Amino acid sequence: MRRLWGRLSSINVRKVVLCAQVLDLDLPRTDAGMAYGVVDTPEYRGLNPNGLVPLLQDGDFTLWESNAIVRYLCAQAGRLYPQDLRTRFDAERWMDWQQTTLNRASGPAFVQWIRTPAERRDAALIAQSVAATEPLFDLLDHHLASRDFMAGDQLTMADIPIACEVHRWWGLPQPRPAWPHLERWYAGWLAMPASRGVLDLPLS
Repeated sequence: MRRLWGRLSSINVRKVVLCAQVLDLDLPRTDAGMAYGVVDTPEYRGLNPNGLVPLLQDGDFTLWESNAIVRYLCAQAGRLYPQDLRTRFDAERWMDWQQTTLNRASGPAFVQWIRTPAERRDAALIAQSVAATEPLFDLLDHHLASRDFMAGDQLTMADIPIACEVHRWWGLPQPRPAWPHLERWYAGWLAMPASRGVLDLPLS
């Protein structure tokens, strides 16, 4: 039996929930992290020594790291996990880029706008984050100008973490440039019933 641990306010938990909904999987979730606690208990640390969310339990198997969980669920379901080796590693590449590059650039602005009281916000940190992030969204817009999805003409696991990044960045109370190809791609996500309860949530 599968169970997911983590709060939906976490972008990394949202990735897994979105993945499960696209795959039409039954994935019960238990809130954990921040105000919910749980993650510092010995029991949880025994499953995830990092004390972070999400954590997936699948029978006696446990897995942490959000993009690894997305890969696992897609491979297990036999959907969104490309069989062609080059397409698969193209998807892998974009998933790694999301976590190591885009998320690191965009995270500080999110923390300042959403998780920091207004009187303590650092405008310089927000500006630095915007300056680092907007060229990355320019890159995504250019990439999607010549294809329907991140790894070609079919939805794959690579689209899931990018969709969650777009949701978070576009939810911030700040202006942004026009990215027509990215906007077209994201509008496709919002039209999917599987996006409900994830990509339509306010940030917190």
